[in-house]
Amino acid sequence: MSSAPALFSSFVRKTAAATHAEPRRVKTTPPVELPFRRLDAPEVIALGGALVHLTSFDQALDIILRNAAGAAGRPLAVASANLDHVRHFGQGASGADALMSGAGLRWLTLLDGSPLVSQAERLTHKKWPRLAGSDLSWPILEAAASNSLTVGFLGGRSSTHQLVRERLGRELPNLRVAGYWAPDRQVLGDAAASRDLASDIAGAGVQILFVCLGKPRQELWISAYGHLTGARVLLGFGAAVDFLAGTMRRAPLPVRNAGLEWAWRLVLEPKRLASRYLVQGPAAYARLRLASGFPSTSVPLDWRPKMEMEPGAVQLSGPGSFADPGEPAEVAVLIVTYNSEDRLPFLVEDLRREVGDQSIKVVVADNSPTTATIDALADQPDVHIFATGGNLGYAAGINLAMQRAGAADAFLVLNPDMRLEPGCVAALRLRMRASNAGVVVPLLRDDDGSLYPSLRREPTVSRAMGDAVLGSRLPLRPGWLSEMDFDPSSYVRPHQVDWATGAALLIDSLVARRVGDWDERYFLYSEETDFLRRVRRAGASVWFEPAAQVIHSRGGSGSSPALDALMAANRVRYIRKFRPATYARIFHGAVILSALLRSPLPGHRGILGTIVRESRWAALPGPDCVMDPALMPTGSVIIPAHNEAAVLSRTLQPLVPYAAAGRLEVIVACNGCSDETASIAAQHPGVRVLQISEASKVAALNAADRAASLWPRLYLDADIEIQPAALASVFSALSARTSAPGGAPYAARPEFVYDSHGAHWLVRAYYRARFRMASQRSHLWGAGAYAVSAQGHQRIQAFPRLTADDLYVDRLFSDDEKAIITTTPLVVRTPRSVKGLHAILRRTYRGNAEQGGITGAPVSRKAMELLSTVTGPISAFDAAVYALVVLRSRSAARLACPTTWERDESSRQPTSSPPENQESGNL
Repeated sequence: MSSAPALFSSFVRKTAAATHAEPRRVKTTPPVELPFRRLDAPEVIALGGALVHLTSFDQALDIILRNAAGAAGRPLAVASANLDHVRHFGQGASGADALMSGAGLRWLTLLDGSPLVSQAERLTHKKWPRLAGSDLSWPILEAAASNSLTVGFLGGRSSTHQLVRERLGRELPNLRVAGYWAPDRQVLGDAAASRDLASDIAGAGVQILFVCLGKPRQELWISAYGHLTGARVLLGFGAAVDFLAGTMRRAPLPVRNAGLEWAWRLVLEPKRLASRYLVQGPAAYARLRLASGFPSTSVPLDWRPKMEMEPGAVQLSGPGSFADPGEPAEVAVLIVTYNSEDRLPFLVEDLRREVGDQSIKVVVADNSPTTATIDALADQPDVHIFATGGNLGYAAGINLAMQRAGAADAFLVLNPDMRLEPGCVAALRLRMRASNAGVVVPLLRDDDGSLYPSLRREPTVSRAMGDAVLGSRLPLRPGWLSEMDFDPSSYVRPHQVDWATGAALLIDSLVARRVGDWDERYFLYSEETDFLRRVRRAGASVWFEPAAQVIHSRGGSGSSPALDALMAANRVRYIRKFRPATYARIFHGAVILSALLRSPLPGHRGILGTIVRESRWAALPGPDCVMDPALMPTGSVIIPAHNEAAVLSRTLQPLVPYAAAGRLEVIVACNGCSDETASIAAQHPGVRVLQISEASKVAALNAADRAASLWPRLYLDADIEIQPAALASVFSALSARTSAPGGAPYAARPEFVYDSHGAHWLVRAYYRARFRMASQRSHLWGAGAYAVSAQGHQRIQAFPRLTADDLYVDRLFSDDEKAIITTTPLVVRTPRSVKGLHAILRRTYRGNAEQGGITGAPVSRKAMELLSTVTGPISAFDAAVYALVVLRSRSAARLACPTTWERDESSRQPTSSPPENQESGNL
């Protein structure tokens, strides 16, 4: 035994020398016990975001052979990392999670490819060998022959296998080969067929399995099914079987040493490899240089994967009944319908089949203009279906359904034209638990069973340009040139995604509460893009689970030039919400280019003109009716008014139907009025008028509070308009969430937009800069409206004599106790004149000074926030205007001693113009 290390070293030297020359005949050796050495654990590094183990040739061989001979522990999967590996498994790639979620496997990823070797040397300041699978294959086979280890080959052609069989018979007659398997792509892409294949391999007793399917298919197959093969080691060595057969020539040693083997292979196979090396390679190299470093935490070779989906893990039971919305359930299914009477009953039937695996309740928000959809479920009382009052849009329907659903562990959003494969809901829930996912999406198939590419990447300018020019052509183009993920390999394994079509989404209830309502301003299309972006920004992940399968009858969704134009417009609106103005303009240009290139096609007539001219966007499909009064949550609306005759009617008009129906208690508190404000308010049915002699907003608020009897309660300035859907969303949020675990918002308001149409150019610049500031979207002040629940009002008691009541109320609540509701925004009309702007700013800063600061934040912090809005020359100009206006107004506020309430009269003039588009926020 004392000579064991020497025997091992001699063996490694001979086999290493053999692998650095052209294939040759090797003299067979008698079986001997190989003294495997336990070398130090390999160093781990992230190259292009992919984890790689840095080892020597000896160390890699030792790890592989020790695991092959072992009888316990989890199998070892081996991959070779090159630029193609970085493309498929690096940072931001669709397979980034694949090598960290293989059931019951450990992964050893070896350094291959000259660019990766160079990058590793730059980071570690050490020399590392290039360990290609083709270099390791023959030493592994020789060791297997010497130690009676059984090998098998998966991948390649039957004719190639025959050549390998003949060579191994000549050169390694003692090698035990358990079998050769040459499955076609259809087998490898089918879960049941792949499990049968793995079972066949397990039956053959393979200890070392060469998996030569090409990257990334081989790694994905190993990750999903490798643990079922019974093999102790699975080697993802690509073309190793072709090199062993002699059907593919290795590059000469000088070419390999120069890092040009890729060029050699490109010359031999230009048609197959041109895209990989010339198109995809540069992007992978850029990722390698930009996303490499050391992992933030230790990643041992035997890290433990999370729970995985096992065959048979989902046990099905018979159909069952749905839970009542008032009862807690594991899953609350939310369905938004529109003339869906022909399809909805089939979906409900599928959901009943899923009840055996979990408790389910079903809530349906019907946007239909008739009762046909509701009538179709008249014989199913355990389905809670209600009319929304009109076609309010997909997001609004989801929000209403979620409010009525009550307590649940997760919400499952489904289109009504879906059919669920058995076990779909349980598979989604299992993935959510296994990966701690915030949202899980299933695999979608069309009616004919074909795959529907439902996975998407975050919209960017480059992807919009790629989709505009190429459409569905070149489906395997780099990800930065396509928003849609066309790669079939992305649909065969679970992994994280940016977003997916909103036809089917399982949402963790805690994540739903954290993210908030779906944005109702989109009406249709892009609302799921928006919601899932906010999910990711909240720190949760979005996962794809192919074991959950759904048939999507997309023909039921409908299409028309108007809907196609709305889809394009909403893509621009989405980018404007989350990106700087300059970026949004470029993206808009890419959308226009797409419409231009497709304008000659049938069905695309008129879309280009609509996308170019934003004035036409208002005519695109949207909510087509006023909300049914029965759907309005009860509550009070308090409007303090001092000489507001010019604007009060436009504020009251949207509220009148609900006041007249008794759903809203609308109180106009006229304080010190000398015009027709009181008489105008009294002309509106259901509106209650209070008259107070003192011209004081605070006195008006307190008097109306004493007269009001309903909760929640909205305090609305007389010149601010709120739409019924927005009011319903705010009241529902305060009513439904006050009993939620962990507390609920005690105060809330809708989002708002500025209408600066017809204003002086300095005023428009000021409000453009102000709107870009994040604080405008995180506080209750500034919108002219805020609402509180009964519990929240206990903090207020009575309004003190302060100028800025909204700032006072905002400071009473922590960030967790107040919410900005994403719904139809309030319209805040800005001053039209510079004089009017200075008037309201003087009052604002005087009110802020009463409470100890400017909007509750130090001047330095406000200055930094303003600077953060500068992304180009226009935003820089706007920021400069904002700063100058603020400085002048603050100085005037300190010097002025007003004897009357300062306000702007220019914004109180009648106007029929729509609000000006706001950068980075207005939809």
